[in-house]
Amino acid sequence: MSSLLRLATAGSVDDGKSTLVGRLLYDTKSVLADQLDAVQRASVDRGLSTPDLSLLVDGLRSEREQGITIDVAYRYFATPRRSFVLADTPGHVQYTRNTVTGASTAQLAVLLVDARKGVVEQTRRHAAVLALLGVPRLVLAVNKVDLIGYDEAAFTVIAKEFTAHAASLGYPDGSVLSIPVSALHGDNVATSSENTPWYTGPTLLEHLENVPVAPDPHEAPFRFPVQYVIRPRTPEHPDYRGYAGQIASGTVRPGDQVVVLPQGLRSTVESVDTADGTLDEAGAGSSVTVMLADDLDIARGDLIASASDRPEVTDEVTAALCWLSSKPLQAGTRVLVKHGARTVQGLIEEIASRFDEQTLSTVDGPDVLELNDIGSVRLRLSEEIPVDDYSQSPRTGAFLVIDPKDGDTLAAGLVGDRFSTLGAPEKA
Repeated sequence: MSSLLRLATAGSVDDGKSTLVGRLLYDTKSVLADQLDAVQRASVDRGLSTPDLSLLVDGLRSEREQGITIDVAYRYFATPRRSFVLADTPGHVQYTRNTVTGASTAQLAVLLVDARKGVVEQTRRHAAVLALLGVPRLVLAVNKVDLIGYDEAAFTVIAKEFTAHAASLGYPDGSVLSIPVSALHGDNVATSSENTPWYTGPTLLEHLENVPVAPDPHEAPFRFPVQYVIRPRTPEHPDYRGYAGQIASGTVRPGDQVVVLPQGLRSTVESVDTADGTLDEAGAGSSVTVMLADDLDIARGDLIASASDRPEVTDEVTAALCWLSSKPLQAGTRVLVKHGARTVQGLIEEIASRFDEQTLSTVDGPDVLELNDIGSVRLRLSEEIPVDDYSQSPRTGAFLVIDPKDGDTLAAGLVGDRFSTLGAPEKA
């Protein structure tokens, strides 16, 4: 079992997501005493008889004043069985871009619905985004069951509707679990509730502790985006030339045959260095400095990859875009594409289709992509870059689309025909 689980939360406005996250932090004793005291004082000032646990996570003043979540915040907590990194994402439609950011590295997502409202438009939108990003497991937390009298029939209707929707997005049996919870009172969050004797499944925390998750992608082909070239030129290291970065996927060892892209130069790994010394092997997620046997012209933005399983080098990319800007996208728009540490100019040659997350269908040849739309596009780049299909290597199969005029992020891009894979999210 993995000792670390990366998860994200998503849900519509007022579904109680911040309260649920606060409850998880509180029940796992991940809240400092002074933080809890501050929350209790603020709750008393508001005339509440119990602590408002949402105040533990809504850290921005505007979030507290409006009672909403705006920004993505990362929370860290642990139990004796597992450690957790939780990306708490907003519920408002206009902040869907932040959900994309928070869920991009998640191994599991907790999707909240209000038991009184059931599955709504934003629920379906979030589920489609999570499927597009390849998040392999979902938990539907049917919150506020106390407000419907802990009604089993109502919960069952919601659970069946969402499970069917998730299945149509490609989630197989066993990858989706529905749990009736009350974040306010703690029902089925960390402890089983006497109010739901008809529910015999795990609590939310039990499920998070025991769910199998995919390990770091050590078995994938080696990918190493170069972030910095180290040339000390000191008396101790007069000829040292190393390439620093974080391994995106796979493993590397001294003696491995590699290729530098997009140039196509081949070499052999001479050593894998860290601040603590030389390693015999390093895997995905490790920040290292790689020395090669040959003195090659390598710069920031280049990619060192396995010579036997290299990515495609191309200046034309078909990709799914999650459009995150209020400015509509039209064919012919000039943009900047940031892929790893490399930024190149690009042209949107065609908007091939737009995905309708409500009907799970595509609309061919739309004129524009609007805010929060997901579409398939064809990009022409000013120079070749090495890319993988997102389903094979998320780190080297993803990119950002940037406005060249003001530097604003316009879209998140996923290389490949993602619409055809919405029926088959990556497996854990």
